[in-house]
Amino acid sequence: MLTRPRFSPAKWLLLLLVYALIAAAYVWYTAPNNVPVRYAGTAADPATYFTPQQLKDSAVLNAQRNWIFFTSVPWEWLIYLFLLAGGLARYWRDALERRGLPLIIRFPLFVLLVDAASFLLYLPLRIYGYSLSKAYGISTQPVAGWIRDKLIAFGVGYVTLLAVSAVVFWLLSRRGRWWLKLWLLSIPFTVFMMFVQPVIIDPLYNQFTRLSNPQLESKILALAAKADIPADRVYEVDMSTKTNAINAYVTGIGSSLRIVLWDTTLKQLTEPEILLIMAHEMGHYAMHHLEWSALGAVGSSLVVIAVGGWIYVWSLRRWGEAWGIRSRSDLAALPLLLLILAVLSFAALPVSNYVSRHAESSADAYALRLLNSADGSVSMQQKTGVITLSDVNPPLLVRWFRDDHPSDMERIIAAMAFEKPHGKKGS
Repeated sequence: MLTRPRFSPAKWLLLLLVYALIAAAYVWYTAPNNVPVRYAGTAADPATYFTPQQLKDSAVLNAQRNWIFFTSVPWEWLIYLFLLAGGLARYWRDALERRGLPLIIRFPLFVLLVDAASFLLYLPLRIYGYSLSKAYGISTQPVAGWIRDKLIAFGVGYVTLLAVSAVVFWLLSRRGRWWLKLWLLSIPFTVFMMFVQPVIIDPLYNQFTRLSNPQLESKILALAAKADIPADRVYEVDMSTKTNAINAYVTGIGSSLRIVLWDTTLKQLTEPEILLIMAHEMGHYAMHHLEWSALGAVGSSLVVIAVGGWIYVWSLRRWGEAWGIRSRSDLAALPLLLLILAVLSFAALPVSNYVSRHAESSADAYALRLLNSADGSVSMQQKTGVITLSDVNPPLLVRWFRDDHPSDMERIIAAMAFEKPHGKKGS
C-alpha cells in the first residue's frame, strides 16, 4: 500500500519565513539610491532632484516593494503546493463527483474553487502593496475602487484560466504529442489576446476618451505620421482617480491600435516631455516591438510547454498516486500545472526582463532621433522618479528578476550623452 507523503504546513511556512527574512536583509541593505562616483552631483544623481526626505522615503519604500516581490514568488508556489499536497484539490474533485454533477458543470466549479482559493490566499500581499502605495501618496484610488479592479481582474483571470485549462485537459486526455498541439493552439490565442486587450479588456478598468487637448493631439498625430503609424486619434485615460504616476503607451494590432496618454501625464509634464514619451512609445511600434513581443511569446510558450510538459509527466509518475491524481487529465492536477507554470515563469524572468530592457532602451534612442532633441528627457525622468519614489539604481537581483525597464539613472545618462554631440545643455 502506497504511503502518502506527509504535507507539513508548519515546515513549509517556517522555510518561507526564513526565506522572507533573508530577502528582507537583502533588499534593506541594498536599498539606498547609490550612483557611481563619476555621476555624483550630475543630473543622474537623485541627490540633485530628490529632497532628503524623498531619498529616505524612496529607500524605505523600495525595500518594501522588492521584499513583497521576492516573497510573493515562493508564497504563490506554496499556495499551489498546499492545494495539491494538502489534499484540497483532491477533496473538491471528489465532492463534486459525489454530487453527480456532469463534467460540464464540475469543471468550471473546480477551476473556480482553485482560482478563488489562490486569489484569497495571495490577497494579503496585494493589500500590503496597495497600502504602501497609498501611504506614500502614489496611489489615489479609494478602497472601493481598488476592490472593484481586483474583482474585475479575478473575473477576467478566471475566464481565461477556464478556457485555457479546458483546452489543456482535453488535449491531455487524448493520445499523441499533446504538448505540440497545445503550443500550436496557443499561437492564435496569443494574437487574439493582443488584439482584444485595448478594445475589450482595458475599458473594463478605465474610461477612455479622445484627448482633451486638440492642439497636443495634432502634434502627437503629426509625430505618429512621421513614424509611419496609421493613427487618427489619441486616447486619454482617466487615471488620476487611481494614481499620481504617469504613463503613455501604444498598444494593439491592426484595427485595435491605440495611442494612449494617462491624464496624470497631461497634468504633470510639459509639452516637450509629453512628446518625448509619445515618441518613445511610437518607437516600439516603428521598430516592430509589438510583433517581436508576440513572436517572443510564441517561442517562449513552446519552451515552457515542452519543458513544463516533461516536468508534469515526471511529477505524476513520482507523486501522482500519492496526491490522489488518477491520470494526467485529472482535474485534481490543475494546481500542479499552475505550480510548474509559476516556477518556469520566474526562472525565465532574467531573460525576458533583459530583452524588455533592451527594447525600452532602443525606444528611448528612437525617440531622441525622431525629435532630434533630448529636450525634456532628463527632467521627465527626474519627475517620474520623484512621483513614484523609484530606485534610481536598483540592486542586481532586482534588476534581474523585477526590472523590465532601464533604471532612471541609465536613461538620464543616455539622454545626457545624446545632448553632448548636439551641443545642448541638460534639462
